[in-house]
Amino acid sequence: MRLMSMFAAVVVAAILYLIVFQRDQLLGFAGADSDTPVTVAMSDTATAQGIGVIAIRAQAQAIDSAVLLRGQTAAARDVTVAAETSGLVVSEPLPKGSFVNAGDTLCTLDPGTRAATLAEARARLSEAQSRVPEAEAGVIEAQARVREAEINLNAARALSQDGFASETRVVGAQAAMESASAGVQRARSAVSSALAGIESAQAAVASAERDIARLVITAPFEGLLETDTAELGSLMQPGAPCATIIQLDPIRLVGFVPEADVGRITVGAMAGGRFSDQQEVVGEVTFLSRSADPVTRTFRVEVTVPNPDLAISDGLSAEIIVAADGQSAHLIAQSTLTLNDAGTLGVRIVGPDMTAQFMPVTLLRDTAEGVWVAGLPDAVDIITLGQEFVIDGVPIVPTYAEANQ
Repeated sequence: MRLMSMFAAVVVAAILYLIVFQRDQLLGFAGADSDTPVTVAMSDTATAQGIGVIAIRAQAQAIDSAVLLRGQTAAARDVTVAAETSGLVVSEPLPKGSFVNAGDTLCTLDPGTRAATLAEARARLSEAQSRVPEAEAGVIEAQARVREAEINLNAARALSQDGFASETRVVGAQAAMESASAGVQRARSAVSSALAGIESAQAAVASAERDIARLVITAPFEGLLETDTAELGSLMQPGAPCATIIQLDPIRLVGFVPEADVGRITVGAMAGGRFSDQQEVVGEVTFLSRSADPVTRTFRVEVTVPNPDLAISDGLSAEIIVAADGQSAHLIAQSTLTLNDAGTLGVRIVGPDMTAQFMPVTLLRDTAEGVWVAGLPDAVDIITLGQEFVIDGVPIVPTYAEANQ
């Protein structure tokens, strides 16, 4: 067997030598003209005019594009409601998982002596208010004394000019006038002090009322209790947590998009999500960060999704698909793809001069019917069989098949 293989190899080498290097002598021996084209059977797909390949005439189509992200669900609101004043809890605790509406009572604190403090503040307010009329009456009285002192001063000056009063009387009348003017200033100060006392008393009343109002801690919005409310008898201090509430309707899908795709996403774009149990939801993009994460160089994207039955929980892993503008692409069989010497992914096409040409492509989407690629002319002849046996510039003889084969 080995001897036969060596013999066959020698025969093939001799034939190739005659065809390539002794073509004219071979044609003369065969009685053929050297200008007459001769087809030599080299294989099933190769001829002297070119290598036979199978190709299709492909036309570009407009497809919807999408940006695929990985992320997770997040509650629309997540708040820990804390106490604003101190006191013992006197209400029964609500169990976690309970649904509460906005304004529902979560914790109630013991009022202690706050009612007495409020009553004292109101009494001081009434006392301060009663001082105002007295102070205003003092102003009227002081103004009357000023008018009386002014009359006496004018009379003393007139009598002094006629020689019926001494200068001492004039000076005394002038001193009385100045004393009455000072009395007016003191009376007006007393009015201002009384008004300031009213404002201070009103502030004390408001503070006492506000402190009493803080004894009842209510839910700021409707949602689910993520923790039990504070236990009966526990001492609450300002800032101590009463309960944690989360709002799941609507719920957010949070993902991070790389900078290469951030320009394809817009606020208001339709988006969808798929969870590990294959549940699918639809919403829209409500937030796109304009500041990249300094570590990952990605941008935060939030999709708001209705969740009326609260079936979607907080923190679920999700596959997020955001709709983007469509683009022109070709649908080809995956086996049509090839690599050039540099390792670039692409296809080989039939060139205008009937030679093979390599064209790089961008892979967009993988489907059951084939792969969608971009980067090719709208109309192009793509080699589907034989592309691995030709390189750029090699003459080819294409045989065209239907595009859907």
